[in-house]
Amino acid sequence: MSMIRFNDVSRMFRRDKASVVALEHVELEIADKEFVAIVGPSGCGKTTCLRMVAGLEFPTSGSVTVAGRKVTRPGPDRAVVFQQFALFPWKTVWDNIDLGLRAKGMAADARRETIERYLSLMNLRGYEQAYPHQLSGGMQQRVAIARAYALDPGVLLMDEPFGALDAQTRVVMQEELVRLTRVNPRTVLFITHAVEESVYLADRVVVMTGRPGRVKEVIDVKSVREQHGWDACKRIEDVMDLESFVRLRTHIWKSLRDEHGAVERVAA
Repeated sequence: MSMIRFNDVSRMFRRDKASVVALEHVELEIADKEFVAIVGPSGCGKTTCLRMVAGLEFPTSGSVTVAGRKVTRPGPDRAVVFQQFALFPWKTVWDNIDLGLRAKGMAADARRETIERYLSLMNLRGYEQAYPHQLSGGMQQRVAIARAYALDPGVLLMDEPFGALDAQTRVVMQEELVRLTRVNPRTVLFITHAVEESVYLADRVVVMTGRPGRVKEVIDVKSVREQHGWDACKRIEDVMDLESFVRLRTHIWKSLRDEHGAVERVAA
């Protein structure tokens, strides 16, 4: 079953009285509980794809569907985690996670059980009454991910969620996300500029062309991961040392480099 489907999607913007085609004839299907990462040159429409699934933007032509229904607005079946942590600074960790659950009308006992579960899963125990300014960037992003997961969405949309973190914290968060998605799978659409991150996290990696963005190729990472036993590796550096990982990473880098070259030639 396809959880997310882009059906011949194109997206045009008007800028300075001129038309800019951001996406053109995008065809992509993402299965239920599949983790898909999108990489591509800047301006190729990666975030636009995510925003259309979220119901924050809409195609100029074609359609985006989630669970067989055309996306016409945001909904509780989809949760978004942005690069900036988007926490309410005047609310505690507990209250930031609780806010969406209250909006859903969940009973107090059920809310408490849900919050406690995700505090444990995201290693946030002991920080329930802390405010965002008292937390590191990595911990703030853990709260944002816990809040999104607690809403029990069918689809988790992540727009460069670790882009603002330092290198060491980013690695820790990548490992946390892998652990969380193994324990509690969701359909994930993940936008990133980092090739290594996409290969480490995703079941499939979608490589986009330069603007107008099209699907250039789709790389099957999951079968390689299973064949070469990546899941047995305890640390991200152990995976990145594997020949199979290096081979996929190099392939995607070369594909992206070709697109950057094409963009530069057009600009010239």
